[in-house]
Amino acid sequence: MSEERTAASENLTPMAHAAQNRCFGCGEANPIGLHLKFLLAEDDSVVCLATVPDTFEGPVGYVHGGMIATLLDEAMSKAVRARGVRAMTRHMEVDYLRPVPSGSPIRLEGRVTHHEGRKHWVQARLLNDKGTELAKGKGLFIEIPAK
Repeated sequence: MSEERTAASENLTPMAHAAQNRCFGCGEANPIGLHLKFLLAEDDSVVCLATVPDTFEGPVGYVHGGMIATLLDEAMSKAVRARGVRAMTRHMEVDYLRPVPSGSPIRLEGRVTHHEGRKHWVQARLLNDKGTELAKGKGLFIEIPAK
């Protein structure tokens, strides 16, 4: 299903990104970044529909494990950002459930599970286009002051 059709059928709203954002995951100003585009769901979770090119492979035909961790980290970060909070990863765990094929459509989902003060606990999932969970992560993000 195309990103536009999925966004419309799930009532997903595009999240705004700063034009000069150099973030490796979502920054348009980063020439070697992933340029991920996140969408906000009605339940305040975030969704990203993407395809990871073969330039980020580990074994031939599959996404590198470090890149999978990066994708999950990015989904968790955006889930916190969707609440208007700027935070950074304090701790993260990743479960690699199945190999992630490169060049194939994936879906990232991230959500905040709870927060206390500056601490935000989050979860993320990476699914293939059939909805099979390929990897999942959880983490603790700490709110940081605006620069």
